[in-house]
Amino acid sequence: MVINLKNNYLHLIFGIAGALLLSSCSSTTIQPDAKSSADSSVTSLATQAEPVEFWRNAELAPILDPEHTTLSTDTLSAIEVLPLEPIAAGAITTHDLDQQFAAQRPQDLWQRIRNGFALPKSEHKRTVSERRWYARHQEYIDRTSERAQPYLHFIVEEAARRNIPMELALLPVVESAFQPFAYSHGRASGIWQFIPGTGKMYGLKQNWWYDGRRDITAATMAAFDYLEVLNRQFSGDWLHALAAYNSGGGTVRKAIRRNQRLGKPTDFWSLKLPRETRAYVPKLLAIRDIIAAPEQHNITIPTITDAPYFEKIATGSQIDLAKAAELAGLPLQQLYRLNPAFNRWATDPDGPHHLLIPLENAAQFKQNLAALPKENRVKWARHRIRNGETLGHIAERYKTTVAVIKDVNELRGHMIRAGKNLMIPIAASSPDTYSLSSTQRAKSIKSKTKKGTKVTYKVKNGDTLWDISRAYNVGVRQLARWNAMAPRDTLRLGQTLVIWKSTSRSVKKGSPDITPALNEVTQRIRYVVRKGDSLSRISQRFNVSINNLKRWNPKARGQYLQPGQRLTLYVDITNQSGNM
Repeated sequence: MVINLKNNYLHLIFGIAGALLLSSCSSTTIQPDAKSSADSSVTSLATQAEPVEFWRNAELAPILDPEHTTLSTDTLSAIEVLPLEPIAAGAITTHDLDQQFAAQRPQDLWQRIRNGFALPKSEHKRTVSERRWYARHQEYIDRTSERAQPYLHFIVEEAARRNIPMELALLPVVESAFQPFAYSHGRASGIWQFIPGTGKMYGLKQNWWYDGRRDITAATMAAFDYLEVLNRQFSGDWLHALAAYNSGGGTVRKAIRRNQRLGKPTDFWSLKLPRETRAYVPKLLAIRDIIAAPEQHNITIPTITDAPYFEKIATGSQIDLAKAAELAGLPLQQLYRLNPAFNRWATDPDGPHHLLIPLENAAQFKQNLAALPKENRVKWARHRIRNGETLGHIAERYKTTVAVIKDVNELRGHMIRAGKNLMIPIAASSPDTYSLSSTQRAKSIKSKTKKGTKVTYKVKNGDTLWDISRAYNVGVRQLARWNAMAPRDTLRLGQTLVIWKSTSRSVKKGSPDITPALNEVTQRIRYVVRKGDSLSRISQRFNVSINNLKRWNPKARGQYLQPGQRLTLYVDITNQSGNM
């Protein structure tokens, strides 16, 4: 069948042909003769696989072979074409066609982000310095873009829904370089780097099973909620709001009040803020400039398609993550990277009961999940209680929590009876299989080889990271980093720590209960015992261990303290509450 069109409608068809050639559809081909046919499974203008004939026209010269004037229906069927009747009636214009074709072509997400930039331009020296750094590190841009790919479309959609500057979608570049398991020395976690307190304030649940600060969707919405609150607090000044996101609203308000008293400007660039915050906002503006015009900085930005990457699917109950990965046909590591909030081998028994699954695997996961009985989503062990066992012993053995055991077995208290049975949820696979669980990530970090001699230390009652770091003459942050911790994290009795000791340094037997070296932060003080004092109270007051107090003061061992008695203490002056 041949479709003949009137001359005054030809320009519409030429627009179709041009748009199709630019759309890079795999099925778009120019046929050299009338023998080619279209795939019958594709909707086209014609009901039969015959070529559409066009009159020779100068506009078609760049498109068609000059010796042939046929374009197959295979070409036209690459996209959904508007019906001919409205075209002939003049109801649809070439602009309408252009809009339809543009909507059906895959777009670059970076361009959408560029279109939403709204923060002020900056040529401040701090911005220029950060911009030069990004421009010299193509590999950093590549790594960060690759990590961002699964998450960025969701973040951009949420920013667009709120009508906030699109630069805010790039904030995880500055915060975490889009590393979902990022954990800072300040106990900040996730791509948005929420600290525990702020995370809880914005509804991000945190427990043994789950840390909402790493939940991609929940943390993104919480971060934008927080930023919008800060923006309102600072009368719509986004730079002040961003600075407050980094260092706290109180810090920024204090700096503003100081400048007001001194008669100085109160814009971000004029404020006296912590060093990290002074660099924080320029970093965001610098990466904005790189994304806005990468070619000007000799940078290539890897393309990310402006399309959803994942679907949030309800599971209805706890599920073993290895089982979920199997149902979805995914590597377990990929499932963890989309769902980094889950700390262990399974989702939290108390929820949230959903998983992010790549779109291409979503249908398979939903179908297989529906066919799997709920009792088979987690593997169970029957444990017979022995004499002397406690719920704590049993929880540690099965790598779970007392709360889970109590909940599953409907126990009201901690009393258990020998000879009775308990049902315990357990991992379906070996611990090493769950390589991105919290436990295995920490194990991997601790196993990395560093300079010096490796020492393992078992935590004793009253120990702190500061005590141990002073004893081995290493930095607190360094010690914490070796053990996948933050300096303010709490130690557990019996916990094993890894320490990399310089071969040039010696440590007395029995460390860390030794006298630490004095320096700018470690000072020796003489303390006069007051009425009601005890070693326990003094250790808490000065954040030192009781064992160290005894070693520093041998005469204080085995006897009650007397008012007026003098004690020697070695304290970290940066770790005191001001009550010395």
